[in-house]
Amino acid sequence: MPQLGETVTEGTILRWAKQVGDTIAEDEVLLEISTDKVDTEVPSPVSGTILDILVPEGETVEVGVDLVVIGEAGESTGEASPEQEADVEMAPEVAADLHPASETPVGADTGFEAGQAAELTDNEVEAFFAEPSPVERTPRLLSPVVRRLIREHDLDVAQIAGTGQGGRVTRRDVEAYISSNGATTAPPPRAPVEPAQPALAEVEPIPAPTEAAPAAAAEPTPEPEPVRAPAAASSSEEVELSRMRVRVAENNLKAKQTAAHVWTSIEVDFERVERVRQAHKAGFKTDEGFSLTYLPFISRATIDALKTYPVVNSSFNLEQKTATFHKKVDLGIAIDLNQEGLVVARVRNADGLRLVGIAREIANLAERGRSGDLGVDDLTGSTFTITNPGPFGSFMSAPIINVPNVAILSTDTITKRPTVVTTPDGQDMIAIRHIGYLGLSWDHRAFDGSTAVLFLRRIKENIETWDWEQELA
Repeated sequence: MPQLGETVTEGTILRWAKQVGDTIAEDEVLLEISTDKVDTEVPSPVSGTILDILVPEGETVEVGVDLVVIGEAGESTGEASPEQEADVEMAPEVAADLHPASETPVGADTGFEAGQAAELTDNEVEAFFAEPSPVERTPRLLSPVVRRLIREHDLDVAQIAGTGQGGRVTRRDVEAYISSNGATTAPPPRAPVEPAQPALAEVEPIPAPTEAAPAAAAEPTPEPEPVRAPAAASSSEEVELSRMRVRVAENNLKAKQTAAHVWTSIEVDFERVERVRQAHKAGFKTDEGFSLTYLPFISRATIDALKTYPVVNSSFNLEQKTATFHKKVDLGIAIDLNQEGLVVARVRNADGLRLVGIAREIANLAERGRSGDLGVDDLTGSTFTITNPGPFGSFMSAPIINVPNVAILSTDTITKRPTVVTTPDGQDMIAIRHIGYLGLSWDHRAFDGSTAVLFLRRIKENIETWDWEQELA
């Protein structure tokens, strides 16, 4: 299992593109893996023949676990299968259990040298070539440990679906069948056979009712149950969750259980940004092919604040009692996948980009995210995250931290509002300005409220005072 990202610890096998016996070329797609970040196709690191698939589809394993054996055609894998390992480890009396003669192919090695059978006693020969029990009388190949489980639980092997190679029933198949059907470790005792009932003419007559019977008859007759209308058709529908929704749910739950979430917000006057945006949006759309939104401005102001308050651009590890301060800003941008899920894509080295460069990267990631073209590197490694629910009309939001980040910024709707402004000569007046709110969810384990407020205030000052014309030049 490859390491598909810095924080990825396990993966689920979604699909094997090749099966045992198939040939594969180096860099040809071998399998598809699902992690808590992304579903991705994994190429083969070598050329050869698929000798053994060690992890079936649907199973989740940790990073570093062997998944497949690739070598030359006919080459031994050098490892015992799970069934073979179980055969080796089972008790001596079970290991002595022989495969039935019906499963021993002609010319197969039975463990006896030529003529050795003639030296056995009659009882030994009879025991070796004994007819298999009804449970074992099947052409399907079974390991001794599987046979023992089938005998102990009195199972019909024909009812068990095999997931092993060629449909072979494995130990895991039997245990799953036992678990799903409630079988016990030993068959229940059979109920004794009831004696045959006498013929109708031989049945003894029912005795006459006793004197207490009239009293019983005198009891009031219970009122009949009221007639109820038939139940209406169900108004609910149960559907299976998509892999994306499961990943989002698991990641958010883990983040809430890990980070000590606190939320802080600040009001920002975007009037200066709005004037520059209106002046350049038509030409920007023509030159770049996408709209000039508020998000690049906020991102640029935030990157500067992260440099001023580096603890907000860090990772926190309580178990190791360490904090990792990142020397660069890899900005995470939350992308809505048409309301079917949410991913965080990374703008690499965002602190080395100006406003237009940030805008291009965000637009590119959003387009690739919605078309399903983001890779593992695009979805891992962010050091700080911004989520942007503002275009949907949000007023204030308290997002969940993208762990191992220690904070996430929410950009909410920017709209015209009346507010008090101070003129250059110190006079206060009411003016219509473009006002919005920035919300910061932060991990109280990593820093305290004073840092959170100062960080937000630095973003506010940048947005309200910077020369944005120069940024767009």
